[in-house]
Amino acid sequence: VQLVESGGGLVQAGESLTLSCRASGFRFAGYALGWFRQAPGKEREAVSCITSADLSTHYADSVKGRFTIARDNADQAWNLQMNALKTEDTAVYYCAATLYDSSCRMRPIQFLPSNYWGQGIQVTVSS
Repeated sequence: VQLVESGGGLVQAGESLTLSCRASGFRFAGYALGWFRQAPGKEREAVSCITSADLSTHYADSVKGRFTIARDNADQAWNLQMNALKTEDTAVYYCAATLYDSSCRMRPIQFLPSNYWGQGIQVTVSS
């Protein structure tokens, strides 16, 4: 199993960035997919999730209205479109996959350490 993030980098506040995650090694279509982030000195937090069954999307309050998650089952990939970025969005972003759509509906969104995780990619938003 492999999850590989791409698209991170340095942007200014107010700008946009799109993260992508490409997966291999498992039956992608049956998995809920998520994005998490961890800022320096803070715990990892859920950002967004998209289910497998009904493609419902879920967001942390801090990013609702600014971030959009989407998946492409044919390409075994999912994106996180991040608009109106703020300095507080600076973090290492991780993509993740779980068999349980219910994980997306939990508040906060909860994936387990045993789920599939990417290695993380840095997003830095400067003021």
